[in-house]
Parts: sequence; C-alpha cells; structure tokens
Amino acid sequence: MNIEDFRNYCLSKKKVTEHFPFDNDTLVFKVLGKMFALASLKKWEAGDGFINLKCDVDYAQQLRAEYASIKEGYHMHKQQWNSVYIHTGELSPKLITELIDHSYDMVVKGLPKKLRDSL
Repeated sequence: MNIEDFRNYCLSKKKVTEHFPFDNDTLVFKVLGKMFALASLKKWEAGDGFINLKCDVDYAQQLRAEYASIKEGYHMHKQQWNSVYIHTGELSPKLITELIDHSYDMVVKGLPKKLRDSL
C-alpha cells in the first residue's frame, strides 16, 4: 500500500475528512471529527512509513505479539493505538485495510448515538 492508496481508502469511508491539525507533516483522518488514522508524510517518503490506528486493547496486544511490523502507537495512547509499519512487507494489503476498518469502527462505536445514526 502506498500513501495515495491509504489516503483514498480512508476517504472512501463515510463522513471522513482529512486534516493537518498538528503540523504540515502529519496527515490525520477523522470520522465526524474524531481521529482514526494518522501518518507522517516525511517518514513515508523516507521509506519508514507507518500508520497510527486505534485498536481494541486485547486485539492490539495480539497483533503486536504476532507481527513485528505492529508496535505500540508512536506518540499515542500505547494501549489503544498501534503503529502499523507498511514498508516492511510483512503485512498484506488485506490486513492493512482490515486494521483501518477496525480503527474506523472503534471510533464510530465511541461516538454519541445521534452521530452514529448519521452514518
């Protein structure tokens, strides 16, 4: 998966917007105003690209134990976010999209019912 594939996949989801709230480097995707995916463009261009994704706490531990390319979320809440390293070649595109979906679903699940119903 390249950065454009990642961007397009995130933007294809309902009510998703993209932002640069921290700086001109960190691309953030939000669903109804809540972050579900982040990526550093500079790191991606340098060949060390990773995506920060929200994750169920138990599932996050399982993924980290199974894959060397999935680590605690860089600059994020370590239990609830994973850094998914794309360029290692260890993770299939299917798994990466499943993890993006899981992050999106986790954030949607935490939204107030009125906002969830708007999806």
